[in-house]
Amino acid sequence: MSTRLAKGGRLLDRATQLRFSFNGQRLTGHAGDTLASALLANDRMLVGRSFKYHRPRGIVASGAEEPNALVNLGRGNQLEPNQRATTTELFAGLSATSQNHWPSLEFDVGAINAHLSRFLPAGFYYKMFMYPRAFWKHVYEPFIRQSAGLGRAPDAAARDQDTYEHFHAFTDLLVIGGGVAGLQSALTAGRAGAQVLLIEQTAHWGGRAPVDGGTIDGQPPEVFIDAAVAELAAMPNVRMRLRTMGAGVYDHGYVLAYERVSDHAPGTPGPRHRLWRLRCRQVITATGAIERPLSFAGNDIPGVMLASAVRDYAVNYGVSIGDRTVIVTNNDDAYRTAITLRELGLEVPAIIDARPQPGGALAAQAREMGIRIEQGRAIAKVTGGKRVEGVSICPQAGQGAAVQDIACDAVAMSGGWSPVVHLWSHCGGKLLWDAGHAMFRPNPDAVPTGAAGEAVVIAAGSANGHLGLGDALDDATQAGLAAATALGLKPKQAKGAPQAQTTDEAPMTPVWLMPQGAGYDLRSKTWLDFQNDVKVSDVQLAAQEGFESVEHAKRYTTLGMATDQGKLSNINGLAILSDALGQPIPQTGTTTFRPPYTPISMGAIAGEARGAVFQPIRRTPLQDWHEAQGAYFEPVGHWRRPYCYPRRGETHAQAVAREISQTRGALGLLDASTLGKLVVKGPDAGRFLDMLYTNMMSTLPVGKCRYGLMCSENGFLMDDGVVARIDDDTWLCHTTTGGAERIHAHMEEWLQTEWWDWQVYVANVTEQYGQIAVVGPKARTVLEALGGMDVSREALPFMGWADGVLAGIPARVHRISFSGELSYEIAVDAGQARALWDKLLAAGAAHDVMPYGTEALHVMRAEKGFIMIGDETDGTVIPQDLGLGWAISKKKTDYIGKRAQERRHMTDPARWQLVGLETVDGSVLPDGAYAVAEGRNANGQRNTQGRVTSTYHSPTLGRGIAMGLVLNGPDRLGDLLEFPGTDGKTTRARIVKPVFFDKDGEKQNV
Repeated sequence: MSTRLAKGGRLLDRATQLRFSFNGQRLTGHAGDTLASALLANDRMLVGRSFKYHRPRGIVASGAEEPNALVNLGRGNQLEPNQRATTTELFAGLSATSQNHWPSLEFDVGAINAHLSRFLPAGFYYKMFMYPRAFWKHVYEPFIRQSAGLGRAPDAAARDQDTYEHFHAFTDLLVIGGGVAGLQSALTAGRAGAQVLLIEQTAHWGGRAPVDGGTIDGQPPEVFIDAAVAELAAMPNVRMRLRTMGAGVYDHGYVLAYERVSDHAPGTPGPRHRLWRLRCRQVITATGAIERPLSFAGNDIPGVMLASAVRDYAVNYGVSIGDRTVIVTNNDDAYRTAITLRELGLEVPAIIDARPQPGGALAAQAREMGIRIEQGRAIAKVTGGKRVEGVSICPQAGQGAAVQDIACDAVAMSGGWSPVVHLWSHCGGKLLWDAGHAMFRPNPDAVPTGAAGEAVVIAAGSANGHLGLGDALDDATQAGLAAATALGLKPKQAKGAPQAQTTDEAPMTPVWLMPQGAGYDLRSKTWLDFQNDVKVSDVQLAAQEGFESVEHAKRYTTLGMATDQGKLSNINGLAILSDALGQPIPQTGTTTFRPPYTPISMGAIAGEARGAVFQPIRRTPLQDWHEAQGAYFEPVGHWRRPYCYPRRGETHAQAVAREISQTRGALGLLDASTLGKLVVKGPDAGRFLDMLYTNMMSTLPVGKCRYGLMCSENGFLMDDGVVARIDDDTWLCHTTTGGAERIHAHMEEWLQTEWWDWQVYVANVTEQYGQIAVVGPKARTVLEALGGMDVSREALPFMGWADGVLAGIPARVHRISFSGELSYEIAVDAGQARALWDKLLAAGAAHDVMPYGTEALHVMRAEKGFIMIGDETDGTVIPQDLGLGWAISKKKTDYIGKRAQERRHMTDPARWQLVGLETVDGSVLPDGAYAVAEGRNANGQRNTQGRVTSTYHSPTLGRGIAMGLVLNGPDRLGDLLEFPGTDGKTTRARIVKPVFFDKDGEKQNV
């Protein structure tokens, strides 16, 4: 049966019919419909089941505040659960299914929970599932997991084929909300010359004004809206986006917005959703207001709907919710719905007005139309099961026994309006209680501010508590002027606020429960949170059981914790809690509003980070060459570095041994481009680095390098590397391959939170340079053959650097070594790295040059006793454990981690310390093996006295070598340790000094 009206439907294209399906049944709608309006037009009043009791649920609202009409949208890899029918635009072929029922929507066995509601009050899960404890894993947990959730998760094998993206943008002013207040704010600031971005979450500009009536400058609101949109579209300094929701407002003008790009037109090229990351100098929240429901028995039965939503469906979509609609209200706005329905030829049996005194001009107009008005009355209960059949009315005051039944098939309720203050509150905006309108509104004396204390976020229109059309436009004009002024512009005063006229309204009367005297009863069917099945009695019980904090009561009852985040239930719930506690609503306070304003898709959060680019593999400028040579790669952070370069018939171990022997004997090349490179610059850079590193960096001469250690505030070693001083105010800090981003973030955190007034700038230039290590006894000979720079020991001594030209390529040459050999690390622009590599290969051919990989690098550094972050360190090691006390300045009074290292357990002589380990039989110790000691611990395990941190076969020495942390290790040279293996065999190793090769460093200083 169709409930489509002959009149109305201003958003519809009645000439375009769209076919869709709901629960497998084929239905039709029109272009411009939402899924909700199309379902209602097909008389589908029942659309889902509630979470806890599986009660029948119908559509309540017409926008993002909808708590009930959640559906599974699409099939297979297009399936999306929990999509709101009220915000889903209809398109041809749309397929939707209802949720949270079995075996069917009409017959759901889960509805038995409703008959057990007396035994399932608020907090029952806290009480019931605690005992007996043995039941938890095998009874309670499976039951809870089976019951959890509403929609059906997509099949893991069905990969989402849509694309998503992130978009970064900057603007002077962001206006969130495209109703008349948002349009007016954008016009005012745009005319002043501000760069404006205006976003609106729906598919249409203008908000509620065309539905609610009134005039603007003597014309219907549609005329103003069309003219405003046209003027804004013609401004070069204004951008406008529909279907874009303000998801979250954060500090310093940072805003996330969520754009549904092609949900309404599947198959359109481009991304489906877009997440905007916005930096704004000013933000105006013109987000409107949401109508509140009323609490009375049976207010959740399908066919009970917000009065504004009934009006929306009639005017915007030409849909009748029912032929006979009873209106129940505590304010004049609901009379607009009654008048609209009567003008469309529908019957309004009665308006139930809880106020004892008659309403204003709207009430008089309704009375003139012959609509019956019951003053001082309330709905005692709604009758019906899967749809409304009638209501019983009673006096609002007192206990209110039912006195009269009224037959109807729909109920339109209005409990007043609440400004949408969510975005205002996200970034610290405070609220105040407006007793006249029974609502929280933004507090003008506690606005969100920027770093300099200036106002950054401004609320406008009904979002600022100005519910009348004229007041909202005036406030929006002032918001636009304030934003433009804060931007340093001089707004033109030629055009003031438009003149609006609406019918005056009589004051509302707060009504939180119908009838007023309804008492506490667990069996009561008076609902606050429709999605989570929270009743008035649940909140009263929470207060009775001591949950007096609004945050505690929220979690105990789950009020406002559903996917709608309590948009309809929060204020009513606060009022019920306040009444139960015998205190005013402002004293009870509000819960915390958190982003996002409405749910956003996981795809939008991930953006492009999926599949091959979920964690993009970083490539050095020489990656193609490595691949062409058949390099075997290993992951190092986000990079893939050559582990070795095996030749035909070689094992990896043989390839590593060959690379080491060639490098130690003549010449090897290493692609070191992955090493982190951070430029630290500024007048305070020296003292900043002195705080970051354990040793002094401010005293480092220009042209010199120094090895440095960096510790966390807990004193543990977190990174090491060579620092080069470039000029008086500039240092270049090298980090480990996986540490560049982490150390950069570490530096920025301290600069932004602790030393924010220091003049220091940090830039990560890791990928701007290719870096090649030329290593071995013939390294200097090869560089001299290239020509262009003096790389002699006198001109470029160990731990020095110099800028120059090598083989015609500008280069910075560092005389540093991680292998213990004569070594030069050459940094060139990334685009020149391959050219330099090729020239080095050509010049080194006479010396049988070959590249070596990370494993050869690790073995050679271990032969020299050099530590490796991540091997010798595990987050619990301090420099003193590694014998690196020489790298800790005795002159500095402080550095990050210094005080932590002075704590008693950090200076405990029983801390394990670094030593070398040589196996008696020349074998290789297992990585991570523990050395056992006498006795057993409390768990019956053998005591330990050390562990292996690095272990390799050294082709240079022809035996296994290892480094490890051992109790009193440096004082026990020559002692034998036992290392039990997982195969039952025990390996014996002798404690030696950690430097196995070239103990005096003669080779690297040649």
